[in-house]
Amino acid sequence: MQVREMKVSDWEKVSQIYAEGIATGFATFEQTVPSFESWNEAHVEQCRLVAEKDGEIHGWAALSPVSSRCVYGGVGEVSVYIGEASRGMGVGKLLLEQLISESEKAGFWTIQSGIFPENEASIYLHKKVGFRFIGRREQVGKIHGNWKDNLLFEKRSKTIGTE
Repeated sequence: MQVREMKVSDWEKVSQIYAEGIATGFATFEQTVPSFESWNEAHVEQCRLVAEKDGEIHGWAALSPVSSRCVYGGVGEVSVYIGEASRGMGVGKLLLEQLISESEKAGFWTIQSGIFPENEASIYLHKKVGFRFIGRREQVGKIHGNWKDNLLFEKRSKTIGTE
C-alpha cells in the first residue's frame, strides 16, 4: 500500500468511498457526495492524499480550512475515509500519518477532526496517531432529523514554538 497525492482523475473512486462513508450514518453530516468542483473549492490543494495498492484506491484523506480568517490560516479540518472493503487493514493509519507530515510541510500548526461518538474506529485511529480529545460539542447538527454530538480531536505540530 502506498500513499500518494490525489489527482483529479481519482475523483470517481474517491467519491465512491465518500458515499460509503455517508451511508454509515456516522462519518459525516453530509447527506450526498458533492460535485468535484464543490469539493475542490472546500479542500486545501497541498493536503489531498489517496492510499493505493495495485492501481486500486482504498481510502483518501484531505484538509479543509476551518475558517477564512487569517489568524486560523494554520488550522485545518481532517477528512479521512476508508473504502468499505479496506477498513481495519491499516489504511487509515497510513493516510493520517502522511497527512500529518504533509500538513506540517504546508504550514499547518493544528489539524482537527470532529468525530461522532459512535464512530469508535475513527476515534481509535485518531488517538493511535497522536490526536488528543479536547471536547464534546453537544447537539451541534442534525442527520435525518436527529441531533448529533461531535467529539473534537486535535493534533498540534511538533514545531509550534520552535521558530
